[in-house]
Amino acid sequence: MPPEQRPYKTRRAVRVLVVAQDLLLMFHDQDPGLPGSGWWVLPGGGIDEGESPREAARRELAEESGYVVDDADLHGPLATRVVLHGYSDQVTEQAEEFFLVRVEDPYDVDVSGHTAFERESVQGHAWRAVGETAAHPVWPLELATLVALAGQPELWPVDLGQVEESPVPISLGHR
Repeated sequence: MPPEQRPYKTRRAVRVLVVAQDLLLMFHDQDPGLPGSGWWVLPGGGIDEGESPREAARRELAEESGYVVDDADLHGPLATRVVLHGYSDQVTEQAEEFFLVRVEDPYDVDVSGHTAFERESVQGHAWRAVGETAAHPVWPLELATLVALAGQPELWPVDLGQVEESPVPISLGHR
């Protein structure tokens, strides 16, 4: 779709920092409309109608990674932000809240709960070190800040402002 014809959507969403020792669970995602595109992202997704952000974080983590977390083990929100994503077929403005889950060791990720779209777009997952060199961008851009905040709950929640993370820049237009 020509960038200037992309629809503009808004939604509320959550992301979860899953920390095991010095590693974070991340998914390698792509825009199916842009072969060769890709980025690493934290688990998470949209908040469903009638769902609280904490409920969404727990649900998304279970669906995307197979890990079921008790509410007592979900911390945060650490931070909030508004992110603009320009994709090949739409522009999404997403108000996000970030939560934290600590696990003792990396666990075997179960992706059987992925949606049909996630099965098409998600190219894999890994337990990655913060700052690890990657062939693709790492989103959120503020990942190092979020990891530092994980150890400073007295500062929560931090407003990270607005940022753009896009495989098709928004400056190219939208409807």
